Amino acid sequence: MINTTKKLGEAELEIMQVIWKKETPVTSNYILKELKGQRKWQLSTLMTSLTRLSNKGFVSCDRSTGSNLYTSLISENEYKAKASRHFLEKLYNNSIQNMIAALYSDKAIKNSDVAELRRFLDEIEAEHSGEDEQC
Repeated sequence: MINTTKKLGEAELEIMQVIWKKETPVTSNYILKELKGQRKWQLSTLMTSLTRLSNKGFVSCDRSTGSNLYTSLISENEYKAKASRHFLEKLYNNSIQNMIAALYSDKAIKNSDVAELRRFLDEIEAEHSGEDEQC
């Protein structure tokens, strides 16, 4: 479980995305190679970030194989859900409606995005109404 005070910085998020994408333990060299187009890091810089991620409780490091293997301690979906809740609370007073209204009025979302959201909400509603009938 994520400590609610612990958040990922931009570079840390990029590292976590590499780890989440692989789904199996990865070496620091693998992460460095995957980040090559995004970051011009030396291995020592990456190691510092991995140590921070470990201290924050986001990754574990298995040293038993002779090379350090890094594994995520939290799933990508768990992190996204937690970060999204925090974002919604802090910026939009915990109101999805306020967030959508702000994005729509600023033209950050289009009518097609609204239609897609409407379809998604209809699907969720249909799933939940089916669950209610089964109980």
